[in-house]
Order: sequence, then structure tokens, then C-alpha cells
Amino acid sequence: MQKILVANRGEIAMRVMRTAKEMGIKTVAVFSEADRNMPFVRYADEAVCIGPALSAQSYLRAEKILQVAHDTGADAIHPGYGFLSENASFSKACADAGVIFIGPSEYSINMMGSKIAAKQAAKKFNVPMVPGTEDPIETVEEAKEIAARIGFPILIKASAGGGGKGMRVVENMESLEEQMRMARSEAMSAFGDDAVFIEKYVGAPRHIEIQLMGDQHGNYVYLFERECSIQRRHQKLIEEAPSSCLTPDIRKAMGESAVAVAKSCNYYGAGTVEFLVDENLNFYFLEMNTRLQVEHCVTEMITGIDLVKEQIRVARGEKLSITQNDLKINGHALELRVCAEDPLNNFLPDTGKLEMYQPPKGPGVRVDDGFEQGMEVPIYYDSMIAKLVVHAATRDEAIERLCRAIDEYHIKGIHNTLSFGKWAVRTEPFRSGHFDTKFIENYFKPEYLRSENADQETVAALLATAIWEKDRQAEKPQSMATVAAGNGWKMRRG
Repeated sequence: MQKILVANRGEIAMRVMRTAKEMGIKTVAVFSEADRNMPFVRYADEAVCIGPALSAQSYLRAEKILQVAHDTGADAIHPGYGFLSENASFSKACADAGVIFIGPSEYSINMMGSKIAAKQAAKKFNVPMVPGTEDPIETVEEAKEIAARIGFPILIKASAGGGGKGMRVVENMESLEEQMRMARSEAMSAFGDDAVFIEKYVGAPRHIEIQLMGDQHGNYVYLFERECSIQRRHQKLIEEAPSSCLTPDIRKAMGESAVAVAKSCNYYGAGTVEFLVDENLNFYFLEMNTRLQVEHCVTEMITGIDLVKEQIRVARGEKLSITQNDLKINGHALELRVCAEDPLNNFLPDTGKLEMYQPPKGPGVRVDDGFEQGMEVPIYYDSMIAKLVVHAATRDEAIERLCRAIDEYHIKGIHNTLSFGKWAVRTEPFRSGHFDTKFIENYFKPEYLRSENADQETVAALLATAIWEKDRQAEKPQSMATVAAGNGWKMRRG
């Protein structure tokens, strides 16, 4: 493998390119017109514009990306996450074109891309499941029969879904028909597939996922877990590794279940198996993500393993460089997604110019970003502008390190999630580890940040007043005797 085309943008494109450079592999960036001046474009050895700003006209144009790979002589494509990373047709198109897809096979992506097929495959390996259906629901009558059997509340989910789309919580029989209709309509609009299934709604679960790696020789390892329960709109904001609630025995059981899921679809490459964990630490298979995750950094920090490097090695046909016995948890890592969103306004996305952008530094601090000061945050893509990751010997030390890094992270020009992150990790529920996916719903109110911001503004005003008063005193006329005395000189009288 001599040259990799990175079919993505921003911080993940930079992340992949840096590892490729360390491995002596050349890189090709593809970019939209909106991203022409982004750092990843300059960092690559070659860069090719593939279309206008809209993803459908640029980063999702599989045929155009493959043409660029052919024209530049790239022998592999890394899809990052999002865009084409879980597109089975793209994986197949790469194989048909003789280009290595740095990810799993078309077969694995297809199987795990369908939540129903994934559950059916995992069940054969006795992976714990939330009670519910194994096949798509065809009629409302069938849905009512299943709901009566497993009990309300239930969750209607799009089979091809993700990011909370095509998902409805149903509390009673009276609302089931309408909620099912809405879930199907949203699923068809978002994914072109209106198949839905039903499962028992776990009211206050934790969202914990297992990172795994597999090679093309049948070897597998799990790289422990990530806690991903702090979310808004079913999308993660804060992740940590390891989780604060798992015991070694449960961690081992979840890891082995994740490997079983991977084996069920002949998986190779980096993958993540997601679980719901209830208050009694019972865990249930949720889904498998057949790609690198945004939050892979915290796993790298506690294991010392470069997951992108392992992806590339596996794609080249090499065996995993690690065994399960090689892996140990070293310390604790936290990640805050720094998003262009306004926590005071329901985390609505924001756009604008980064009038100031100064990321933090220092021991145990890692910032994966794709922007620079003075750049515009566009409206066309995901709101995340950076990932702030910290590592320390203990969880408490990691929390304090994250707070220090947030204080040193200076962003002006756009609303962002830094203040929310600092507030969240300092709350009692987070510090004690007693929280779930309803953390924001149960504990967060915008006025908490307004109060904190007001306190900071008061301190800043007092400090500015003190500095002004000191400067004013310094500007007053002074006698030569006063100046001399202040400098330690003695005046001689004539």
C-alpha cells in the first residue's frame, strides 16, 4: 500500500493522514468547494476538488472518488466515519475497481447495517437481546399483539436507522398506530426503507460500546469499553474509557459478546458493538457500527494502540499486531465533542467565523481538529469542529485535566459546547458515575450555564477594574524622591 485516498474531511481526514505519514504512505485528499482552504487539504500530498459544498454533490459521490483514486494512483481508500464509511455498495465498488477499502467487506456492512439482520445474527451466538421482534413489523395488528406481549413502553425503530431517525417511544396502545406511521414515514425519508421493528423500551439505560478489531485470518480482540451515555438527540457529547460502572467480569462478558457479533458476520477491521446496560448491569445488544467511531481516541489513550494503523495493516492482509493478553487498561480518558452548537438554545447548530481559535496544550491533552482561527464553520456538514481528549492516571484526575483544558480552549465567534462540558463533568451524578442516557434531560438547565457565565463575567469585570485602577495610580505624577525611593536609590542633598 503506497498511497491512500481519504474519502472524508475535517479532523478525521487529518487523523488518518497523520498515521499514514508515520507509516510512510502518501495521501490524497478529496474536498468540496466549501472546504478548499481547510487544513486537511493542505496537509495531504495531493488534493482534488470533487464538487460543490453539498455532500450529495461531493463527499457522497462514490464514482467520482473512485475516479480520483484511479487518476492519482491511490491503491486504497479510507472512508473515515460518516459519508460512505458504512456504504456496502461503495465497499464492493472499491473491490471491483481493484482498490483496497480500509474497512469491512460488503457482506459484513450489509448484515450489520440492518438492525434486524444484525439481531438475528447475534442471537445465534447467544448475545443478550432486548425483548422484541426479530423480523420487520408488517401490520399495526401485529405490532399491537407484540406490544401486549412484551408490555409498554415500547420502542419502534427503523431497521436501517441511525442518529435517532425513525425512532419512536410508545407509551400506550392508543398512540401505537400513529407513532408507527410516523416512524415509517421518517425512516423512508431518511433511509429509503420504511422497515421497522419493535423492542422493549429500556427507560434509563447506559449506552456502553465495545471497541474491537478483527483481521482476515480469523483473529479478534476487544479493546475494552467506552461510556457514551451523555447525549443530546441520541447523539453523543461526552465519552470516556473505561466506564465507571462495569466490573471486570461484566467487561469480559461484554467484550466476548462483541467478538461473537463480529464473528457472526465474518468481520475484519475496526468495529464497535453497542450495548444498552440497565440499572442492574444487565447488558443487551443494540447494534454494530462497521467503521471507526468518532470517540475511538479515548480507547487509543487507555490502550496505547493506534487504531488507524491497525486498520491499515488489516486492510493490507496482515495479522493483528496484538492479542487479547497484550491489552491492558492504562488510566482513564475523557472526550468532549467541541461542537458549533448553543447549549443555551437546545444545542441548536451554529455557524460563523472562528474569530478566535486557540486549542489547549499540556500534559495528557489531545485535540483532534480540522479548523484554524479565521475560518468559517459551514452549514453543510456535522456541527463538530474538534474533539478534546484528555488522559490521566485516574478518573478524578482526568476530570480535572479536562476542566483545565476547557479553560485554556479559547473560541470566539460561534456558540460551542465547551461550557456545557465543564459543567457536566463537575456535576455530582457524573463524578459519582450514577447517570444514564437521560443525563441532559434530568439534570441540565440552560440557566445553569447562564449563571456560571454571569459569575465569570463578574470576576472578569472586577479584575479589569483592578488593573485599570493600578494603571491609573501608576500614571500619577510622582516626585523625584518618591521615584528614587521606589528604585532603592538615596537622594543626596546639596
